[in-house]
Amino acid sequence: MLNLEKDNKLQGVGRDSDRKVLRLNPQDNVLIALQDLPANAELVGCDCTTQSPVPRGHKIASQPIASGANVVRYGQIIGQAKCEILPGAHVHSDNLGMGDHKQDYAHASAAVPLEPITDGRTFMGYHRADGRVGTRNYVGIVTTVNCSGSVARFITEAAERAGLLAQFPNIDGIVPIVHGTGCGMSGVNEGYETLFRTLSGYAQHPNFGGILLVGLGCEVMQLQDLVGGQPIRPDGILRYMTIQNEGGTRRTIERGLDQLQGILAEANKAERARAPVSEITVGMQCGGSDGYSGITANPALGYASDLLVRRGGTTILSETSEIYGAEHLLTRRAENAEIGEKLIERVVWWEDYCARNGGEMDNNPSPGNKRGGLTTILEKSLGAVAKGGMAPLSGVYKFAEKIDRKGFVFMDSPGFDPCSVTGQVASGANLIVFTTGRGSVSGYQPTPCIKLSTNSEMYARLSEDMDLNCGDIVTDGISVEAKGEELFELLIRVASGEKTKSEELGFGGVEFVPWQIGAVM
Repeated sequence: MLNLEKDNKLQGVGRDSDRKVLRLNPQDNVLIALQDLPANAELVGCDCTTQSPVPRGHKIASQPIASGANVVRYGQIIGQAKCEILPGAHVHSDNLGMGDHKQDYAHASAAVPLEPITDGRTFMGYHRADGRVGTRNYVGIVTTVNCSGSVARFITEAAERAGLLAQFPNIDGIVPIVHGTGCGMSGVNEGYETLFRTLSGYAQHPNFGGILLVGLGCEVMQLQDLVGGQPIRPDGILRYMTIQNEGGTRRTIERGLDQLQGILAEANKAERARAPVSEITVGMQCGGSDGYSGITANPALGYASDLLVRRGGTTILSETSEIYGAEHLLTRRAENAEIGEKLIERVVWWEDYCARNGGEMDNNPSPGNKRGGLTTILEKSLGAVAKGGMAPLSGVYKFAEKIDRKGFVFMDSPGFDPCSVTGQVASGANLIVFTTGRGSVSGYQPTPCIKLSTNSEMYARLSEDMDLNCGDIVTDGISVEAKGEELFELLIRVASGEKTKSEELGFGGVEFVPWQIGAVM
């Protein structure tokens, strides 16, 4: 976790009496505005006044910064000055840019095991035949190809019209997993393997009590390849069919309803039972980030991540393109050099991937991020990595690859939130925690999503979509540790069945977004 002055707390060092600004680290040469500041506002911490209006969450130079010199936030380099920057100046896109950001990876040099917590904390979950524990009990209709997506939805709608779920009180719902690919692609390349892992991961997910697989019949992603020579699910609660073999849309819907009846009956037998919190796997995401993300919500999530990992649980950090420039903080925490090197292999893959497709790894932050005060990908990445707490990095996985060990791990993914979460769910995440500063509305069935706001102003505007406000770390002086503890308790309640705001609003129907790699043919 990045230090906020010391002990990860907002100590008040670098603030003035009106709480206008904050210095995050003694080495920083910028301050963070805690409110919208007019020109000529006096600042304690740099003995100067603002040279122009500065929005809340944005940076202010606390000392002279020469042209080409490093700009430092969190005690880390976030870019270089494009010109001379005077004390009190607004530091943003017009005077801060990217330069050389190569770091010493120092693999496994700072991997300090966290002290285990053995307090026996539990949650109420669904125990599955493969040993994993679900936090929800849905039935999924998983499609192999876009061509079977509408029929999967028709089956779901027909089941709802027939009141089928009323017979099965232990079922949370029927979830059609539809997407835009599965054909028009090579059947032997990286893109195919990635989609295969994604669909297989959903078919086996512990939050699904049963699965109906629906294909068209002639697609590249053949249904029989997914089913393979052994059952996808040890519990056997899986049925499959193709539209072409069933004789068209109407007959497939009829057969689908018949198959659902049996799947629902079996899945309904599952009941919540006590399980150790070590069976919780949290996918950690941030989207619509702002200047507060790395100060409030992300460090709070990092602290909660450590609390779970110390109890034997698993947390997944992702979005490779949004740890770029901060990867050295993770390689140093790798349990061994091999894990650190595996992370850098993914970063190098991304550099090549972007080059092949005419993109740039530092073509970020987004316009919304910049309006929130973030200027370079280095700054954004440093804040994003704070979600990972302080635990050693125990593994690095490809997109949608099954997580096979406990602890804090990294899963390769794009920074596009729905796609990244799709990979985390496929890898086994049975909870998602999503931090946002600008605001985000989404959900990820079958996995509940907890939304954290980074600032109190946005929380007030979007309170019907946000589950927890972390802005009070700044506005009310709540410690990062206290907020992390609050989030940890919320994780247990949601894992045990408490609904999140996105679940109450019905999100999750369009957020399944597999990562489509390679040519569309």
